[in-house]
Amino acid sequence: MPRTETETDTGTDAETGTGTDADTEADAGTDAEDTLELRLPAGFLASLAGAAPETSLAATDSGTPVPPGDLLDDIGGWGRAATPAGAFHLLPVRIERDLPRITRWMNDPAVAAFWDLAGPETVTAAHLRRQLAGDGRSVPCLGVLEGTPMSYWEIYRADLDPLARSYPARPHDTGIHLLLGTVADRGRGLGSVLLRAVADLVLDRRPACARVVAEPDLRNTPSVAAFLTAGFRFSSEIGLPGKRAALMIRDRSLRDLL
Repeated sequence: MPRTETETDTGTDAETGTGTDADTEADAGTDAEDTLELRLPAGFLASLAGAAPETSLAATDSGTPVPPGDLLDDIGGWGRAATPAGAFHLLPVRIERDLPRITRWMNDPAVAAFWDLAGPETVTAAHLRRQLAGDGRSVPCLGVLEGTPMSYWEIYRADLDPLARSYPARPHDTGIHLLLGTVADRGRGLGSVLLRAVADLVLDRRPACARVVAEPDLRNTPSVAAFLTAGFRFSSEIGLPGKRAALMIRDRSLRDLL
């Protein structure tokens, strides 16, 4: 799964990913780290196996142990969230329907500066297909507000991602990446509103998940502020490929306090 960025309420870009885009690195001939190559410690896998009855472990073709079944609990069926900006829901991406729109967003200079996916449709298509052809650890989605697709999201299993090597991951930790598609939706507090709504959706629809995580660049203070406004807390500074990141966590146990 790629490491990507989020656009904040200030109109500047703030990241929720872990550094350089894996697809771009692979195309350039460098060694790119992908979620399918992740090897988790045996103790962690044992705790995962005991976390829920459906998490008996199987091996993928790459040899990575993963739980069988839907790793993200049917995002397409999560339903709508009521927000101050209107009804919002996540719609899993279909390339034949959504590729032109997402490609256009990726070619916005403010987005391209962090996502590294500017270029023709083939670039965005490769990025999306990498996730869609995987085992379901990362699901690309459109964010639809009041019937209008206006943002792009990646909901992913942080505990099964290379990110898990950089912090004390827990079974079913769920990560989010976000971009707002148009300039008109930036700089007016919408990013924080949607971050809170999606984090609440994750916690409501994924009962085994106790935490939602994100990893904006530590230098991007507007992004960190947006996550704090959305009910995330700053956990620690972590080193990730290409950046120092602020590990932001939304805890189920604290969701009504932050």
